[in-house]
Amino acid sequence: MYMKVQREDVVRIPPERLGEDLDALARELTRTSFEGKISSDKTLTILASNIERLGEGRIVHGDGAVYQKVKYDAVVFAPQLQEVVDGVVVEILKFGAFIRFGPLDGLLHISQVMDDRVDVDEENQRLIGKDTKKDLRKNDRVRARIVAVSLNERAPNESKIGLTMRQPGLGKLEWLEEERSGGKKGKRRR
Repeated sequence: MYMKVQREDVVRIPPERLGEDLDALARELTRTSFEGKISSDKTLTILASNIERLGEGRIVHGDGAVYQKVKYDAVVFAPQLQEVVDGVVVEILKFGAFIRFGPLDGLLHISQVMDDRVDVDEENQRLIGKDTKKDLRKNDRVRARIVAVSLNERAPNESKIGLTMRQPGLGKLEWLEEERSGGKKGKRRR
């Protein structure tokens, strides 16, 4: 889920950069310090804007840097348990598929693709339902639900997000359209 929030934080201005324009420096350092990072509230900061310095900075004895308090607007991404997301299949592996939604990827385990036993066709990079013959390939658009979230603050791209498509209203968008139009139906979802 994307949200716009207002934050206050502190940026470190190195001593060798103290002769530069402090407002421009605070904007630059706020962006480089927080964009693309997961904060303590478990949100991934996508964009920092409307950055302004608050008061005078503090010099820490023995460091020489100025620690400047800043206020800014942030666009953040926070995957929520049970949230339904639309995404794209970016990789097929023998144990499932990785789905990209927003700035992160989630794992759709092979057992969560559909209510059918699933074969893996590694050569053609697809997952195939044994009875329904439905397949899932790279670049397919899907709708899934988040069932597990474990964000890695140090390396956001290594966060672990679990997904499922085993519910009515979830699955490959083509399957959902077929079900809505009353077209070819595979094994009924539970």
